[in-house]
Amino acid sequence: MQAKYNKYILNFKRPSGTSRGVLTTKETWFLQIADGNRTGIGECGILRSLSIDDRPDYEEKLKWVCANINTGPEFLWQELNEYPSIQFGVEMAFKSLDSDNKFELFPSEFTRGKASIPINGLIWMGDKPFMKKQISEKIEAGFDCIKMKIGAIDFETELDLLKYIRREFTSEEIELRVDANGAFSTADALEKLKQLSEFNLHSIEQPIKQGQREQMAELCRKTPLPIALDEELIGAFEIDEKEKILDQIRPQYLIFKPSLIGGFKGTQQWIDLAEKYNTGWWVTSALESNVGLNAIAQWTYTKNTKMPQGLGTGSLYTNNFESPLEVKQGQIFYNPIRNWDFNI
Repeated sequence: MQAKYNKYILNFKRPSGTSRGVLTTKETWFLQIADGNRTGIGECGILRSLSIDDRPDYEEKLKWVCANINTGPEFLWQELNEYPSIQFGVEMAFKSLDSDNKFELFPSEFTRGKASIPINGLIWMGDKPFMKKQISEKIEAGFDCIKMKIGAIDFETELDLLKYIRREFTSEEIELRVDANGAFSTADALEKLKQLSEFNLHSIEQPIKQGQREQMAELCRKTPLPIALDEELIGAFEIDEKEKILDQIRPQYLIFKPSLIGGFKGTQQWIDLAEKYNTGWWVTSALESNVGLNAIAQWTYTKNTKMPQGLGTGSLYTNNFESPLEVKQGQIFYNPIRNWDFNI
């Protein structure tokens, strides 16, 4: 068995704003395994300043993986504990290698084109006209669940945008989620949650920065709207630590980005704990290319969750790869008639 990797820069169609800054490019690495005439492909992607494995020795670790590929996925996953995005890429590459079709990792009604996954429409930060335009486009495209990133522009303006949506659509017609990416201060977070709750929101992601567990636990106890942990899960490598976070904070929801939390195996550990603590959850991409998004979508379908997932990121880039993934009427489909165009 032999392995190699290639770096690839994904270019956003338009700068995409979060409370941590504006994204124009996204780095990713493709791990390719060859065994005789079979090949497997996995994606290792990091989000700068967010991924726990955004560190100077990242490529050195990829070289190490290629040199030790014959040790197999289980050994590699354990050894890569502090590199969750590489864990994800290794899992994906071996699953791909073992499949008759290297892009059909988890055969199901989804990959046969017989079923779809509900997803949220993502609204990026920007000025009010830009955000309003995105909202209108998502509603016209048939989305009945919208996720809006907040925390970078004036809070009153963000409230106005939510008011605009709720004037036109009830919570039964459009489910609204907001993502603060840790933008609120601990001093004013609860007051802002109270104001946001007036718009019958489904949930808010990560209202305050990660690592403030006591304050987050207090917020989850007092909040008038459900809180979902996202960044808070990053960097918890051991099951005991994961359970400690859940037991202390007791959030209403968890959000899983496999690239940030140890791939499919690491995510499954969180799912098992979520069920133990009766905590809701959904899966979202970490802005992977269609290669990684495809793997996440296929795996997510096998989990039989009915909630809208965060898997609508395939159209963000100018240089993404043509794939069978299609988004229609707020659902993501896998069209087996369409071919992949993956060439790096």
